[in-house]
Amino acid sequence: MSERVVVVAGALYDGERLLAARRSAPAELAGRWELPGGKVERGESPTDALVRELREELGVDVALLARVPGEWPLKPGYVLQVWTARVLTGEPRPLEDHDEVRWLGPAETWSVDWLEQDVPAVREVLRSRGIQPVPPGG
Repeated sequence: MSERVVVVAGALYDGERLLAARRSAPAELAGRWELPGGKVERGESPTDALVRELREELGVDVALLARVPGEWPLKPGYVLQVWTARVLTGEPRPLEDHDEVRWLGPAETWSVDWLEQDVPAVREVLRSRGIQPVPPGG
């Protein structure tokens, strides 16, 4: 049996605003929005991986605050784990695999076209912050 691959993502907050990142690669994900992050490398802890990925993808150093309860399937063998975080230094900008980042207030959360795999994670992030998650389309 193959090992499962853990993908980590950061729910970066600036006050009440959540950071969303628009994918530029791979082609099948381009133009869709996600919580930024990436794969945990062999020998790396999920938290170390997330700090590294956010530095590489967005040019920021972050403080991880709390693990969001749950994990979500991505594709066979891959699961998503999410942490809330805040920026310590730097201004988030798209450096790798993204072409735009956007801060979304609570009323704007569903104004972007989230990747289907991120929707349940975003709902749980909102719930964990005491914000009623309004599902897309309603």
